[in-house]
Amino acid sequence: MAKKGKIEEIFSKARFADEASLYKIVFRDFETLRELTLPDFIIESNNFETIPVTRIELIKKGDNVLFKKSKP
Repeated sequence: MAKKGKIEEIFSKARFADEASLYKIVFRDFETLRELTLPDFIIESNNFETIPVTRIELIKKGDNVLFKKSKP
């Protein structure tokens, strides 16, 4: 549950306190990884309804990695 909180915190900051287009979201789409800007991800995921948070593998702003899913 802590992972979801961290992602939500990053999204909130990006959307309301920063330039959202600077953030890149890498997520699993079946067997491939896709990368979209945060605004594009929000549109494609239907405001986070069709792509669950559990599919997010990486969130970065520029070259800084803000979140990386840990592998078991």
